[in-house]
Order: sequence, then C-alpha cells, then structure tokens
Amino acid sequence: MRLSRRTVLKASGLGTLAALTGGCDAVGGIFGRMFAIPPRETTYFTPNSKFYVVNYADSVVKVAREVNIEQWRLIVKGEVKKPLSLGWRDILNRDSFDQVSTLMCIDTLPGGDSLGNAMWRGISLKELLKDAGADEETARDVVFRANDGYDDSIPFARAMQDNVMLAYLMNGEKLPKEHGFPLRLLVPGLYGIKNVKWITEIEVYAGDYQGYWQRKGWTDDGTIKIFSRIDSPGHYQGLSGPEQIFRGIAFGGPNSISKVELSFDNGKTWTECAIETPQSPYSWVIWNYAWRPPKRGKYQTVVRATDTKGQLQIAEIVRPQPAGASGLHTIITDIEQI
Repeated sequence: MRLSRRTVLKASGLGTLAALTGGCDAVGGIFGRMFAIPPRETTYFTPNSKFYVVNYADSVVKVAREVNIEQWRLIVKGEVKKPLSLGWRDILNRDSFDQVSTLMCIDTLPGGDSLGNAMWRGISLKELLKDAGADEETARDVVFRANDGYDDSIPFARAMQDNVMLAYLMNGEKLPKEHGFPLRLLVPGLYGIKNVKWITEIEVYAGDYQGYWQRKGWTDDGTIKIFSRIDSPGHYQGLSGPEQIFRGIAFGGPNSISKVELSFDNGKTWTECAIETPQSPYSWVIWNYAWRPPKRGKYQTVVRATDTKGQLQIAEIVRPQPAGASGLHTIITDIEQI
C-alpha cells in the first residue's frame, strides 16, 4: 500500500505539523531545531526518483493503472473556435521545446525539501490554444482537468506566455507516472498546485474559475515566494578546521536570484555568497561560501536571497495556508575545533 505524506506524518506522531502545512513538506524545516540533521547533497538537477511527489488524494496508483496511452485523449474546448481532440501521437508530432524549471509545493517550509529542478520537454500551451482558435476577447482563465479528478486554472494571459508548457519528458525520460504521465502542465514561477498532472481536458473559460484548492480557501494566484536553503553543513553537525564550505540553493519563483547572503550572528550582519550560473531563469541557483570561523562555538546561521527585481526574501514566519510559507532557514553551525 502506498501511504500519503499525511499518513506518514500522523504515523510518526507529527500530526500537528500535518495540520499546519497540509502535509506536503519534509519535517526538517521545523523539527530540525530539536535534533541534528545531516547535510544534503546539492545538485543542479533532481533525479526523477528523488523528485518530490504530492497529490491531493491517494490517487497515484489508481491513475497510473488506468491510463491507457492508446485510448488517452486531450480535449481542448470552451471559448474556442475549433475544439480539439488529440491523441498521444498527435502530441508527439507537434513542435516541442526543452526548458529547465523548478517545481515547488505550496506547503514547503523554510529549509524544506518539497521542491525539485528538472529538464522538461513538451509542447507550447500558447500554440495549442492558438490552433484551437481561443477567443482572446472572452477568455479569462484556462482550466485544466486531470484523470484523478483534480482541477485548477491559470489566467488566460499567463497561459499565452512562451514559457508555459505541456510536458511529456522529465530529465530526458518519459514523464514518470507519479509526475503526471502522459501530460502535465508546467508554469514557471507558480506553486505545484497550479501545475496540474494527468491532464485530459483543457477549457478556455470566460469567467474566474476556482479550482480544487481555491474552493478550500487557498490562493488562486499561486506565485512562488523567494526561497533559500542551507544544504551543508548540516544542522548541529560537528565541524573542525580553519575553513568551512557552506552550500545550498535559492529560488526566486517568477524571477531569478541576484544575491544570496549568510549571517553567522542570527541576522545582525550579512555576507554575500558566490552564485553558480544557472542554466535557466526559471530554476533555482546554487550558492557557495567559504567561511573562516573566528573561534570555536555554536553560531546561529541564517540564509536569505534577493531576486533580480531587487525583492528581498520575506523574513517573517508565515504558515503555508493560504498563499505559501515564508521565513528564513536557520541552522546551528557547531565549530568544535579550529
């Protein structure tokens, strides 16, 4: 039996966190303050097998079993002049493009793990809607309905941007079943709730469509907030030596990252880190910093990021519901010996 993340949290005695976050994120972001956490490996691409998986219901096994690729159809309807019904081969025969993009769950806590970066290949949503003769005068939203009963929408204006994709490859492999095979939406800069998986129907909609989570009080905007994380060293990891290398990721959502800073005195003073060049404006960046600790002891270490529009990461701790969490990732750096 495949357990949902909510089930795992409750079974671990962490039901309170599940109630707070909706059960999406790893527990390290909050509970890391109670016990040591080992360092995380920092890589630009997330392997498919390690890419986070979150579903609104325990539906992955059911959906994966029921998708018959020869019978699957994508319907495009609504405020269009030429409704479409496309099969799998029709999708593959359309012009495609590759794009590196980060996906992030709206429940991700400061320092959390529910985000991943991949190389995606798919077709242009904009070109598909143009071929269907979408009515730009009456269209307000574009609705996506999935094989598991999930539904959500994005504004028509956003759908018509060049970077919005209907993806069928992930890191050079056929889109895994748990990630939406045969077709999923990819909208850079919007939380995962908007990136619908297992799509079977697209409707150009004349009104303001409220999707599954919006009907439960969550945001309809879905714009990702600036996020940064310290991957190594680990929280309360014992360190020795005159120089320590800090490494992690930062993600700006709709914008790229221009600056990452570390503080070793709980935010009183800040020092700028080096940023590795990303392969895409829609992906996270990797940052590094070589630190020479002045003496032994424990240092409250904080990271923050600034995006390319000059917006500084929000330090205020805000719960994920309804529009995504905020707050700065903090670890204790334990220098045992210099």
